[in-house]
This record gives sequence, structure tokens and C-alpha cells, in this order.
Amino acid sequence: MKTLKSLSLQYLFTCLLLFMAVRVKADGSGIFDRIIRLPRTEATVYQSLAKITEETGYLFIYDSKLIDNERKIKLKGGKRTVRQAIYDIIGSDSLQLRSVDKHIIINQPETIATTEREASSHKDSTFFFTLEGILIDQLSREPIPYATVSVQGTSIGSVSNQNGSFRLNLPDSLQNSRIHFSHLGYVPQTTDASLLAGRSGTFALEPKVIPLQEVIVRIVNPVRLLREMLNLRKKNYSQNPVYLTSFYREGIEQKNRFVSLTEGIFKIYKAPSDDPEKADQVKLLKMRRITNQAVKDTLIAKMKSGIHACIELDLIKSLPNFLLPDSKECVYVYTSSDLAVIDNRLANVIYFKQHPGIKTPYYCGELYIDTEDGALLRARFELIPRYIHKAANMLVEKRSRNIRIIPQKVVYTVSYKPWNQTYYIHHVRGDLHFKIKQRNKWLSNTNLHTWFEMVTCKIETGNVSRFAYSDRLATHTIFAETPFVYDKDFWEDFNIIPPEKKLSEAIEKISSKIEETEN
Repeated sequence: MKTLKSLSLQYLFTCLLLFMAVRVKADGSGIFDRIIRLPRTEATVYQSLAKITEETGYLFIYDSKLIDNERKIKLKGGKRTVRQAIYDIIGSDSLQLRSVDKHIIINQPETIATTEREASSHKDSTFFFTLEGILIDQLSREPIPYATVSVQGTSIGSVSNQNGSFRLNLPDSLQNSRIHFSHLGYVPQTTDASLLAGRSGTFALEPKVIPLQEVIVRIVNPVRLLREMLNLRKKNYSQNPVYLTSFYREGIEQKNRFVSLTEGIFKIYKAPSDDPEKADQVKLLKMRRITNQAVKDTLIAKMKSGIHACIELDLIKSLPNFLLPDSKECVYVYTSSDLAVIDNRLANVIYFKQHPGIKTPYYCGELYIDTEDGALLRARFELIPRYIHKAANMLVEKRSRNIRIIPQKVVYTVSYKPWNQTYYIHHVRGDLHFKIKQRNKWLSNTNLHTWFEMVTCKIETGNVSRFAYSDRLATHTIFAETPFVYDKDFWEDFNIIPPEKKLSEAIEKISSKIEETEN
């Protein structure tokens, strides 16, 4: 796959029932003996516990591996204590109940959090604990992909995968920190890290409704908003080099079957955003490759320059034409009528597409610009579907001679996140869908999906210098062909994006060659 720059700068629940709650002093007394009335219902465990939350204002935290959220129960109506109501719903009175900060925590009598922290210790005796779970929509219960999960007051964080799953490994020094969850269109939520340590579950986020008066009074000029965003780049984005610790992964699926997955931890030297001539640099810390040996390489196209594409997709540093409305090369029409909410901040939504008379494949999409500070928060764009079939030579470079590859859909998403009043690249993803036809063969059509993704997990601003030549990773190569050696410990305490359920199941089922490394 060619990079975005080569294309485009011309083309370019632990279950936490999260309702609004007020933090109070840990009490633990009285709540379990409170009498509540519950209606006669036939519902899931999750829905039934939500009724207790509505009655008491207490949120639930428990391990979803311990309690099945989807199990259907029949609950008799009537009065009972909160303790008895919980036991009736979960079907067991052997589990331990305790309350902290308006949360009811359900565990086994002996918590495993301490054991897990002791098992996850570094060679330098630093102890780590794990937080993991799934983020879902409170109303629809659908998973929320690419949500931000971060530690308040630090640059540490990650994103959820397409199933809404997330995982954070944190040093014991952050046991008393607050964990922050946010996503476009949802009310952000926070909770204590200590409540989640060593547990795994599902968190429900509440959709954010924008007041009607906010929509009515805002009439904006999209081109003017873009100009202001560009003028504010030096104020909003880093003008000094920084180190980013990032998790990268790329994968290939054919006929909805897993073909390969390559993952890595990078340390990135990020050059100032206003210096496009000074290139970013990548240092490989760890990587692994998982390959389905049952799929023949001759039937797939390999991904090239996925890492470089992630670097070039820093739109603020490598400005694409759709962010330059006044340039001579601009071929786009802009409109704006919507508002969106990202992490409790309002953003103007700008839509863009190429002029109707242009038949070369350019991009269409949405840009999200903060209404207060003018920063670009998010971008989603794709090759315009009508002419995407013309883009094959731009997107595919290395392939078998006997196949024809036809692009079907190419989508990119990019987001930025503030830390210490400065915005940094946060998450990048590209999804490229193709149809493959074998020459001289009937009924040979197959679907191919290649994708790449990178998330910033940590930012360092002190003692930043460029890498030695010998430490730099070549970003234009096929990353899956990078040589490496085995490492038994592998991810250790790095933060990563966990594999999706479908991907995890595929990896477990196939006879795969799993190679791990640390450079």
C-alpha cells in the first residue's frame, strides 16, 4: 500500500452502570439494608441491576467473567433489602458485597487483585496492576469502538478496539488515580482505578444530547473555521519535539478469515508540528507476528508502509489538500450544519467532498473542530466511492501477477487529544477493502480487508533527541517482513489494544506460527 502522502497530499462492565453520580466519601454502611421495591420482571442480569441503580443511585462494579450479564432471570416483584435484591438477581449469596464512593462492588470473597499485581512485576521491582473491560452504549448496549481510556492528569492511555474492549497496565503508584472514559457523542465518565484493579467487565456510557438552543444559534462558515484552525496550529499543537510511546498493529483478512496480524510497540521521535521538513523517526521496541499458514500468500496483497501512513496521517503536520481551502490545488466543497460532543466539548462538524465535475478519486469526509480553541479534534475521510475503482495503482504496490485488485472502500480516521493544554496525535486507523479476481478463472472473486492502527499510549516532553541511525526503523517497508527474535515475556507492562473477539478466536483455532520479539 502506498502512503497517504504519495496519494493524497493530492488525493488524500467489572460492570459499571454509568448513570450520573456524585462522588461521596466511602461509606459502606446502610446501603445494603435499605428497603427498595422492584417490579416483577423478566430481564437480563444487567437490566435488573440497572433497576437497583435507578432506585439507589449506586453504580455496580463486578467481573463479567464472574457474573453473566446476559443471563435471563425472572424476578418476583415486591419489597426487599438491597442486599437480598442483588443476591436474587445474580443467583448467589456467596459473593462479597461492599460499597465505595457510591459504587457497589461484587467480588469473590478473596480478591485476586493483589495476586495479579504481584505476578505483574518488572525486573526493577516496580509492581503493575491491570484494568480491562468493555465499553458499551448505555441505551443500545452496542460496543463503543475507539473510545479513549486514560489516566487523568497523565499522558497514559489507550483506546478500545472494535468490540469496545480495552486494557491498561498501570504502575502501582497510580492505584489512587482516576480513569477517564470518553468518545465522540457520549458523556465522559471517570472512576477510581483502585475500584477496577484486577477485574474485567463492561462500562456503559451515556449518549450526549446537544441542547436545541446550541444548534439554533450557531451559523458558521466552514472555510473560515478551517482558516482559523490553521492560524491556531502553533498555539494548539506541540512546537517542540516529543517522544510518543505507541502501539501499532496491522492485519489482513481474506473472505472474512484471519490471514495475519503484526503488532509492535514503538518509541516515536515526533518533530514539531510546524516543521514538515523535519521527519518523524520510529524506534522498534517490541513486535510479534501471527500468521495463518493455511492461507496461501499468492492470493493476497501485502501491506506496505502502514507505519509510514500512520506518521503521515498526522494531518496537522502533513497538511492534506482538504485542510487547505485557499490553496490553488483545492478541489473541495465545504458545508457545516452540525455540532458534536467530544469529551464534553462542543465541536463544529465540517463536511467536505470534491467538486462534482472532478472525476479523479479524491476524498470526502468530516472534520471536527473545537468551538472554543479552534483545534482539529478528529477527522474521518474516505476515497470517494464513485471513483474509487480508479485508485488501485495508488493503493497496491506488491502483488501476485495473476490477480487483479479492485478497491471497494478506503477509510481513514484520525484523532487528537489534549495534554497539558497541548494537542497531540492520539489515534490513527486505516481500513482498506478490496475485491480480488484471479485472472483466467471463473468464480474466483474474493474479498480482502487490510487495516492498520496506531494509538499513543504515553507522551514524554523532557530530554528528547533524534535516534541514532542504527536504532531507526524503516517505515516504508513491509512491516510484517521485519526480522526479529523470540521473547518469552513479550508485552510485559506495555499498554496495547486487545485483539477483537473474532480475531482472538481465529488465532486460537488456526495452526499458526507465533513469533515474538524484543529489539
